[in-house]
Amino acid sequence: MKQILPAIFALFLAQPGAADGMRMAVTTSFDNSGLSDVLLPVIREDTGIDVQLLVVGTGQALRLGEAGDVDAVLVHSRAAEEAFVAAGHGTHRREIMYNDFVLIGPADDPASIADAQTAAEALLRIAAAQAAFVSRGDDSGTHKAELNIWTDAGLDTETFGAWYRPVGAGMGAALNTASAMQAYVVSDRASWLNFGNTDGLAMLFSGDPALFNQYAYLPVNPAKNAAIKHQEATALEAWLTSPRAADLINGYTINGETLFVFNASPE
Repeated sequence: MKQILPAIFALFLAQPGAADGMRMAVTTSFDNSGLSDVLLPVIREDTGIDVQLLVVGTGQALRLGEAGDVDAVLVHSRAAEEAFVAAGHGTHRREIMYNDFVLIGPADDPASIADAQTAAEALLRIAAAQAAFVSRGDDSGTHKAELNIWTDAGLDTETFGAWYRPVGAGMGAALNTASAMQAYVVSDRASWLNFGNTDGLAMLFSGDPALFNQYAYLPVNPAKNAAIKHQEATALEAWLTSPRAADLINGYTINGETLFVFNASPE
């Protein structure tokens, strides 16, 4: 599992010989999954574009786009994405792929969430047991999804006690904390499958439609500043929605399990 740099984002530096470069802010879950390692070399080979990733939570990625500090963002929180476009920060929103969120916890499942009927019921059981729970707490897409489930359960995280532990960090750090604490945590499936420190943890709940996790690509409005590389962002979108990208995304597996499903529609 890659480590997220203390300065919040990891930057993939441009390699010599690339014809063009652009900056894209992406979620930590996209990077933690390992998919970026598969896609970036092929993007460079096919398009000549060297994509430099700023790996942050969804909220921070959108703020980078709003400031005009990146050329595009790839994130997973539809309401926030639509607000970003509506405010004029992005030209449009294009869906690329999806996976799902899962609930991870101690293998002995002290809150008995494995047989819950819904994700909201699973979180209600965790709260009732006051079992240790690690939250991303970083305004990421995963954090937003977790908060939505607590809301569906009729609970407010602001009222929780010490059993609820926001870490303000990426998916890898949250999973490592959950492993150390033997705590429950919401993760995207891809990051969990690519996580190396699973000692004592297990995937306990999945399959609720509320856990659907869509990723979308948003080119930043080139009116933000003259440095925005809109031509490269447009070319990258064409590649990300191509049959070549579909084959790589659908073909990316860990231990035989598919991590993402391509669902980009043609323009």
